Amino acid sequence: METLTLALVLLAAVLVSAIVEQILPKVSSPLIQIGMGSLVAIAAQGHVSIELEPEIFLVLFIAPLLFNEAREADKAQLWKNKSATLAYAVGLVLVIALAIGFSVHALIPSIGLAAALALGAALGPTDAVAVAALSDEADIPERQQAVLQGESLLNDASGIVAFQFAIAVAAGGSFVASEALADFLVEFFGGLALGIGIGIIVNLITAKVRDLGLENTTFHVLYEIFTPFIAFLIAEKAGVSAVIAVVACGVAMSFARRNLGPSIAHMNIVSASVWKVLTFTLNGVVFVLLGTQIPNAFFGGFMLPLANIELLGYVVLVTLIMHGARLLWSLAAERIADRKSESKRAFPERLRSAALTTLAGAKGTITLAIMFTIPTTMVANGVVVRFPNRDLLIFIASGVILLSLVLATFLVPLLAPRKKEAEHLDTRRERAEKQADIMRSVIEELSARQTASNRRATSEVIRRYNDRIARVLESGDIEVASDAEVRIQALQWEQEHVWNLIERGEIPLIEGYRFASRLEHLEAAIQRSGGRLARMRSRIGRLLLAARTFWHEARRRLPSTEKADSAAIMRDIQARAIKYAIQRMQAEMARSGTRTEAYSNLIIEYQMALASLWLSSPSITAIAKRESSVEEVVRTGLIIELEQIQSAYEEGRLSRSEARDMRQNVMLMQIDLDNQV
Repeated sequence: METLTLALVLLAAVLVSAIVEQILPKVSSPLIQIGMGSLVAIAAQGHVSIELEPEIFLVLFIAPLLFNEAREADKAQLWKNKSATLAYAVGLVLVIALAIGFSVHALIPSIGLAAALALGAALGPTDAVAVAALSDEADIPERQQAVLQGESLLNDASGIVAFQFAIAVAAGGSFVASEALADFLVEFFGGLALGIGIGIIVNLITAKVRDLGLENTTFHVLYEIFTPFIAFLIAEKAGVSAVIAVVACGVAMSFARRNLGPSIAHMNIVSASVWKVLTFTLNGVVFVLLGTQIPNAFFGGFMLPLANIELLGYVVLVTLIMHGARLLWSLAAERIADRKSESKRAFPERLRSAALTTLAGAKGTITLAIMFTIPTTMVANGVVVRFPNRDLLIFIASGVILLSLVLATFLVPLLAPRKKEAEHLDTRRERAEKQADIMRSVIEELSARQTASNRRATSEVIRRYNDRIARVLESGDIEVASDAEVRIQALQWEQEHVWNLIERGEIPLIEGYRFASRLEHLEAAIQRSGGRLARMRSRIGRLLLAARTFWHEARRRLPSTEKADSAAIMRDIQARAIKYAIQRMQAEMARSGTRTEAYSNLIIEYQMALASLWLSSPSITAIAKRESSVEEVVRTGLIIELEQIQSAYEEGRLSRSEARDMRQNVMLMQIDLDNQV
């Protein structure tokens, strides 16, 4: 029960972090989730035990996340930058391990060189999840993005191997450079070969099952989710790098032969949706879990016989050493890249690129998971003793993780800002207006096809399109104009028609005057200012009508006057006024340049008002029939929308990518309508 409670608490923290992220858009989601995790740990203290088991953590969270990252990685860019990627993933990890190891040993002599090297090895790998999150916050160039992504996928193996050797030496073992190098090569390339082999086998099984006609959506998705765990566990048993095996398996599976067909497209859509939800959840839980470990790590550090300012100073110094080594390595890499390129960059530009690569390589949960594998005890001279400075090492690693994430969150967007806000806003507005124009065309076409039998269904579908237009305009930060002007115009048309009916003697004077007066009150409520001349003319008309009404009222009170059903007469006048206003609005909507959504929304309101004058409450059968009719009109609307998108593309009003994205959205709605997803 405690495990279930913990799982629900972690999921709740992820959900809350998603809301907080919208409120604090400048703060990256990993930092927010770490904060949520720390709050959970503090609140749950004494109630729920939150312990991070490194092996379980790696297989349960890191394996599927790295697998999906590898599947979706840009293979062309990875191959193009393979030399730089391997240099960062292997060479830089070793350089950082050595730089931090010797520096920490010099700063804190009580920490042995081997233990300090273990800390450096754990701080070598960048976190794939953190890198992916940062790429959403900044406009990182394509080449650097590919290098960072490839590095984060591959450097875990080199960091873990270096850490294991350093810890073995720190715990009393021996170190032989040739053996260490041989073990590293076996783990790295063994994991690579095993992962590729598993990926090929998985693809062959998928193809065979598909050929036998036994594959369905459920099998396809579960099989994909199952694969990274199997690859990880097999690699662990084989004694090679499980992390590299999972990454290689994901890359190999992405090269599977892609067939065409409705069922395959359906499975791919479902698979993408499931992986999107799964990766969002796992990413969130990973950082929340990291946050739950921070308070304990800090508490253990602050309980040490060292001043707090001294502890924090160590964290800052180690972070500076780590970033300094990474910056020098990145500068050298940028210099080499310039030599291979035709265009030469000035030193400030290379320095900016190197600083971006340095800060974007944030540390994360892999580092903390590695640090928690430090044994609590060791054998020294035949006696079991506590591992020296374990709490201090974990404290420094936790502090560096937090500081690197904070620096990346606030400095990377400054070094690689997205498009200027004005340009970005203009692009969003332009795109939103294009989408809205397409939907306005659909509304006009649906209105033109409206018949007596499908009027209510068409009105409902038009209302939905108007809602979509409002959402699209809101997403483009476009203020939706008020419909007050259109409403006032409609009320004036109604008044005009009622007065004409009175003048022609087609309706009783008293009821006509009452209805016209009611319309004028409505208009005054909407229009509080302006239009004074129009209201003055209206008041003069009312005075003339009032005088005539007084005479007719007096005549009607005579005994010989027949009393009509006033309520029925008022309903008839209202119906005739509404019909006239609808005709005028439809005529206006047919003209180019009019605000289609404003008129169509008001037409729907008027049609509903007209129907409510005479119709009784609908039966269940009528409601079901109407829903079916609405579905048919929705299908028609989506077909019209596809036609309008194609027309806009052919006329040059939409770019190829804009047309493609709009078509995809419509097709997804069609699939959803058929309940196929």
